[in-house]
Amino acid sequence: MNTPASPSKPLLGAGLLTALAASLCCITPLLALVGGLGASASALSWLEHFRSYLVALTLGVLGFAWYQKLKPAPATDDCGCAVDAKPSFTQTKLFLSIVTVLAVLLLAFPYYGARLYPASPTAAAVTAASGVTPAWQLATYRIGGMTCEACAQHVEHAVQQLPGVQAVSVSYAQGTAHVRFNAHKTPSAQVEQAINGTGYQIITRN
Repeated sequence: MNTPASPSKPLLGAGLLTALAASLCCITPLLALVGGLGASASALSWLEHFRSYLVALTLGVLGFAWYQKLKPAPATDDCGCAVDAKPSFTQTKLFLSIVTVLAVLLLAFPYYGARLYPASPTAAAVTAASGVTPAWQLATYRIGGMTCEACAQHVEHAVQQLPGVQAVSVSYAQGTAHVRFNAHKTPSAQVEQAINGTGYQIITRN
């Protein structure tokens, strides 16, 4: 006996795969930070150019899957045999719902991914060693390659780890990083090295 027409597993797998690809450019920085692979954070940033197409493809695949699932199933097949009314779990609405929720979470990752980053230690006031007055500098960098807030959070976290940095603010929307640091403890070259080490490159410095 046959089962009612339902979305195939390859179709649902394709929906999840395209949803993952649509947000991989923003998921990679978090994975790189957790795995200690800073320079690989921007390796898949090129996918950002195709994100709108991948999102549309994901929604199209899932929409077709739901159409197949919700359309009335025939009581008999072409030969007149009764159709099995009890489908397997992978053919149920529950399974399709789970796949849909996972796909939506992947597609929405760029909007909440920055919140998943480990909190950077609070920047305490940097005191001068041996009575040397801190040589505070404020530098603004234009950074290329960032595709979402998760990328900006990755750069900010990397710079915040430097001992002489008092404050750092990275904006994905403006493509900039503002860093206030003690040049006696952390030379500007070290700040630039930390930024470039994330895989996103400094374009200019002011």
